[in-house]
Amino acid sequence: MLTAHDLTLARGGRTVLDRISFDLNAGEITAILGPNGAGKSTLLAALAGLIVPETGRAALAGEPLGAIAPTTRARRIGYLPQAGEVAWNLSVRALAGLGRLPGRGSSSAAEDAAAIGQALAAMDLTAFADRPVHSLSGGERGRALLARVLATGAEWVLADEPLAALDLAHQLSLTAHFRALARQGRGVVLVLHDLALAMNHADRVLVLGKGCLIANGPPAEVLTPAVIARGWGVNTEWLGNPGERALVVRGG
Repeated sequence: MLTAHDLTLARGGRTVLDRISFDLNAGEITAILGPNGAGKSTLLAALAGLIVPETGRAALAGEPLGAIAPTTRARRIGYLPQAGEVAWNLSVRALAGLGRLPGRGSSSAAEDAAAIGQALAAMDLTAFADRPVHSLSGGERGRALLARVLATGAEWVLADEPLAALDLAHQLSLTAHFRALARQGRGVVLVLHDLALAMNHADRVLVLGKGCLIANGPPAEVLTPAVIARGWGVNTEWLGNPGERALVVRGG
């Protein structure tokens, strides 16, 4: 279980996270939603143990993230930031291989190669394995960075807008892969802007507004027109059957 208890964090005199608490279960896809500036990326980084809150704590299986050694935490929590950059023009295979570094010495070369190959295949990058990363398109580079996260084999995968630069086919493929990870018992936490995607594919959604947690629960119960109006300031209506719903915006 990945938990937050009274997480509070301020930047530049502004409260970014305000006493946020929740429990997330492995084996589920959780979507973090909210308008721009709501604190989504900050919350995800705090759940990865990369930001220390002023008060409160995030914990993995009851152990505060700050008490877990960084290499151990990196093996257990794979994190993809929103604006991932690659400083060196590595091959796609070498970039994915960086995900194996936290576990160096605890796995064989064959196991590392297998994990890297599986991550590249999951991201439809096998044919790109020997290409320099800087030769890739933005969407392809995003998939390569996610392959690095998947190669860790981490029990939790945290990704900030992983679908944003992908075409429709790769969005669907990646969504299916996240579901497969959840079926394996791993926890998946995604920052998303697509409310329909969260409604149709997430098990739980957290809705943030101005640093506060304004809704938490199953998407069908949480993503109501009333909550959307409160969080995003627009009038909406859901159309279609469960699992195939589309969101229609009626105006502000």
